[in-house]
Amino acid sequence: MEQLVIFGVLIVLGFTFGKANEKKHYKSIREREKSSRSIAVVNFKKPPFDDSKIEDQKLVIGATVISIDYFKLISAGLKSLFGGRLRSYESLVDRGRREAILRMKEEAKGFNMILNVRIETSSISKGPKNNSVGSLEVLAYGTAIKVNEV
Repeated sequence: MEQLVIFGVLIVLGFTFGKANEKKHYKSIREREKSSRSIAVVNFKKPPFDDSKIEDQKLVIGATVISIDYFKLISAGLKSLFGGRLRSYESLVDRGRREAILRMKEEAKGFNMILNVRIETSSISKGPKNNSVGSLEVLAYGTAIKVNEV
């Protein structure tokens, strides 16, 4: 019985701290997104204006690795038995994507726009049964351009 109580306490602690960390990360993301709104991120292959206005350009990359907490891993495993949306994985992918884009924008400071943006994801660690996600790597990259304001 004592082991069951310890297991329950650990699950509650994992859920509580995992939720708190996720909220803290989302708050940080929202604040940083507000401050980086001046850099447009688009998937156009070419700029929507004459190339002669481009003053400078460079490749910018943003990468992050996000890990799923144990409670979400358990709840996703149970949900996958019955089917439906795996919201715990959706938030993992959303946080990773937004963080990678923010890091790419941070690398593009001083530029006006990032063109041809691409986002790639990959699972970089597996669970003990080798069929569940443990960590997710998200890579965002594009071409930052500085426009001559003529």
